[in-house]
Amino acid sequence: MTAKQKLPASGRITLYDVHKTGERFHHRGRGAISNHSGRYEATSKEVFDDGWDTIEDEVARLETELTAETAKSIITHNQTPDISFDRSINPYRGCEHGCVYCFARPSHTFLGLSAGLDFESKLTFKPNAPDLLRKALASPRYRAKPIALGVNTDAYQPIERQTKLTRELLKILSEHNHPVSLLTKSALIERDIDILEPMARKGLVRVGISITTLDRTLARKLEPRAATPMKRLATVTALSGQGIPAAIMMAPIIPALTDHEIEGLLEAA
Repeated sequence: MTAKQKLPASGRITLYDVHKTGERFHHRGRGAISNHSGRYEATSKEVFDDGWDTIEDEVARLETELTAETAKSIITHNQTPDISFDRSINPYRGCEHGCVYCFARPSHTFLGLSAGLDFESKLTFKPNAPDLLRKALASPRYRAKPIALGVNTDAYQPIERQTKLTRELLKILSEHNHPVSLLTKSALIERDIDILEPMARKGLVRVGISITTLDRTLARKLEPRAATPMKRLATVTALSGQGIPAAIMMAPIIPALTDHEIEGLLEAA
């Protein structure tokens, strides 16, 4: 709160007050308005305006940092009964799309980073992922079941243009006739139609395109660095036109923000 702001009569600072203060330090093109320390850290740090104008009004541009991570394995197994797959591959940690509602944000705290701005700006990638996948598939004990590629964070987020990790992983899965499913909100997946189309003819691939809203202004606030809703619909058209099964994933449905769009979004799809 600034010196000109008064404490509410209740003596408490409300969520609205905190949001107004956070807006002052909001980074353009980012979803989170804070960078609170991870839940497992011994100390906690956060920006706070004490009213003495010691914090600059202009916030410096937040650049994306990309760090290589040497993974020990690449296929993650789960025994969760309420999801349709028991294994997945995540070539990246963190996601530059910066969706404010992302369920994967808390996973960044395992790295000693924040689930806020760190999650969308301090990213890691696994350059040895293709080698690890080849080794896993070559094991005599391996039994093939559909792999979900890019579930925790988007396998087609912007840094994929640079690393091309997802494309390399798809090539390997295609070589082994291995079934795969993908979930993304990026139009970049169209780049890999040359790999996905032959796999689709063999019944080896399916794609889910996440579309939360058709309101471009709202989408920019909820998903600041993802493709526009219309671009994502065009991606569904492009994939389906090549015989690649593509479904719409409308989630989350947010009361008072997106719930009134259900019928219109389904009609558009």
